Amino acid sequence: MAAGEQDAQAPGELEQEHTETHDLQVPQAWAEFMRKGWGERELDLPAHPVTPWAARRRERLAGQFPGERLVVPAGGFKVRSNDTDYRFRPDTAHTWLSGNQTSDAVLVVEDGEATLFARPRSSRESDEFFRDRQYGELWAGRRPSLREISDSLGVTTRHLDDLDDVLARPGKTRVLRGVDARVDAAVAGDEDSDIELAKVLSELRLVKDEWEVGELRTACDTTTLGFEDCAREWGDVLRYGERWVEGTFFRRARAMGNDIGYDSIVGGGRHATTLHWIDNTGPMTPGELVLLDMGAEATSLYTADVTRTLPISGTWTPLQRDLYSLVLEAQTQGIAAVQVGATFRGAHHAAMDVLAHGLDDLGLLPVSVDEALAEDSKVYSRWTLHGVSHMLGMDVHDCAQADPDIYPQGDLEAGMVLTVEPGLYFQEDDLLVPEELRGIGIRIEDDILVTADGPVNLSEALPREPDAIEEWMGSLRR
Repeated sequence: MAAGEQDAQAPGELEQEHTETHDLQVPQAWAEFMRKGWGERELDLPAHPVTPWAARRRERLAGQFPGERLVVPAGGFKVRSNDTDYRFRPDTAHTWLSGNQTSDAVLVVEDGEATLFARPRSSRESDEFFRDRQYGELWAGRRPSLREISDSLGVTTRHLDDLDDVLARPGKTRVLRGVDARVDAAVAGDEDSDIELAKVLSELRLVKDEWEVGELRTACDTTTLGFEDCAREWGDVLRYGERWVEGTFFRRARAMGNDIGYDSIVGGGRHATTLHWIDNTGPMTPGELVLLDMGAEATSLYTADVTRTLPISGTWTPLQRDLYSLVLEAQTQGIAAVQVGATFRGAHHAAMDVLAHGLDDLGLLPVSVDEALAEDSKVYSRWTLHGVSHMLGMDVHDCAQADPDIYPQGDLEAGMVLTVEPGLYFQEDDLLVPEELRGIGIRIEDDILVTADGPVNLSEALPREPDAIEEWMGSLRR
């Protein structure tokens, strides 16, 4: 069916209207009156810049599975509380292949052709448009028509109601499972085949194309502005604590992008030693450090992932500066190891070598540095805890379903983007470290593009050197 032939949802199609017990009753007279007297209006959906890139991605995917039907859903709404949903965010692989960000859509690639089965705008012939809290236009806004989606994304569209017939046709079908329960139920499972599809989709996304790199730069630039916003509001940060940083950064991410790419980590003082501290409920105490791990997600859904550790008072103590400089040297060596043909784990090993020697200089290692670094020991990691790198893209931990022999055990290629983020964490109750170290956590993280000419730091606009950080905070804070 050509785009636009079967468009607005008619009575009885798809799911029942999403209403609640406390909603107003709808007399027949009101319902009939609501269905009359509405004009037509077009959404301003320009051609999406990802269109030519997405078409090439679909071609590459189809080439991996010739003669097969590949089904990649966008997913639907997820409940936050009772009748309240989270803001919709589509599945990454779906949007990577299509550019679509509307809920419930399903991309089908078959015989070299792609069709996007979408749930379009509400019909005026049903009550959905003024009653349905989830999809109704007067509740949730005007969804694009099939033609508008097709014109914007350059892909053939059909109504979502047609999907079941297509999925029921003979032929080998692979589904990206766990995204849309309706689609999972409609296609008999072949676990090995479906796992292979998910694996290939992750591996195809490992090397970023030119458009993706541009979007990641945009996300990093927005993230830089968000960090600057926080520094400018340092007086309120000191007054209200970690929550103020979280809220200030979120405002910038929403103003210039889609959202935050992950829950912001704002760890003041001892909270910095909790790797994923997202409660962000603590105070900001001058004399202590604060660890800020935050990333803005662009409207294209590509996200940054950047960490800076700052002195809350604006200046380092000698001990803080020494520890910070150790982590910075570890990160510098880790970034230098990000080279075409090097192993993905190379950055981790380079950074850990620096940190292990530094921990030895502090008199903390129970064995020699060589013994501590040995694969059957790694006792130094009591104070480093995590790996130094992960892939970055539309997911903050990108390409996670790739074959482990390719990622993380494989080699780096030009176009890959990964983080380099070593850290030192001395827990407040760690009796094996001097008291003055307890409760200190430091991490430095940047987003690194692999190129034939060496590593490129996409987030370099945020200062890393301790003197530069003091100057940066002093010039912005008020």
